[in-house]
Amino acid sequence: MKYKRTPDARFENLKDYSFEPNYLSVDDTEGGELRLHYLDEGPADGPVVLLMHGQPAWSYLYRHMIPLLLAEGFRVVVPDIIGFGRSDKPTRIEDYTYARHVTWMTEWLTRLDLNNITVFFQDWGSMIGLRLVAAFPERFSHVVLANGALVAGPIPVEHAELLKGAYETLPVVSAAELEPFFLNQEGVPGILYWRKHCAKYADFSVGAVMNSLLSAKKLTQLEIDAFNAPYPDESYLAGARRFPSLIPLFADDSEVAENRAAWEVLAQFDKPFMCAFADNDPVTAGGDKPFLERVAGCRGVNHRTISPAAHFLQQDQPEQCVQAILDVRSGA
Repeated sequence: MKYKRTPDARFENLKDYSFEPNYLSVDDTEGGELRLHYLDEGPADGPVVLLMHGQPAWSYLYRHMIPLLLAEGFRVVVPDIIGFGRSDKPTRIEDYTYARHVTWMTEWLTRLDLNNITVFFQDWGSMIGLRLVAAFPERFSHVVLANGALVAGPIPVEHAELLKGAYETLPVVSAAELEPFFLNQEGVPGILYWRKHCAKYADFSVGAVMNSLLSAKKLTQLEIDAFNAPYPDESYLAGARRFPSLIPLFADDSEVAENRAAWEVLAQFDKPFMCAFADNDPVTAGGDKPFLERVAGCRGVNHRTISPAAHFLQQDQPEQCVQAILDVRSGA
């Protein structure tokens, strides 16, 4: 599998990100290897907190949460999903599949042999991470789901052809213009506008996307540059462009059966499972409801709303996110 590796110089002197890199090579499923980057901070024998990012972010998103967790004595582990951050980036759009990402993160998790894990998932971090919880429930002790989902073909087959046809006619809007499409519940689902933006927008910028899905406090130029650091040019962006197209929205999409099977396991997962969604996220608003209704571990947990915050609540409210982790562990 052909891939790009971002030069190390791109990660020098990033604002608030002075963590040491760690790497593990995983099978690329084609006879080669890909290098997966992760942060591993704090005492090796400390209780493990795993933080998983989504699209198009990378471990830089957790830079403000990591020191707060270290101060509590945790071992904090933060991977960069293949295609993002300091991890290798396959160059062909077709190289990115949902199944491969689950396979790559499964190899990483099992080879590090992480156990008794408290995990914080957001966005695609949950789409991949909840599959890991379902596959290895014995490895996870506490879950915080924040602006996340495990999509399993909610759009029935009879509506698929109409919506797929509508997708072809949608305009390619900028990141700053996406929010009203997510909020409009009567027309084409906003996620399809998001999918088209990532796939087709000529000046696609990770930093611009991050900035558009925050609350009132926007990123500085140094932070925008840092979010863009892993992607020197278009040839590094295949993963960031591809991920929205991998969401199994339609009942006949790949990985629908696997996600439905994972839901059956999660329904029986009875360890503490907290939903901590933002008060102003147009992307995942109401997404906590199926977890609250179906997951056994949600019962008796003090769920909360992170506020004021939008989609990237780790950037908006890192202290509240850390408090959610502390509370789910203590039962507060």
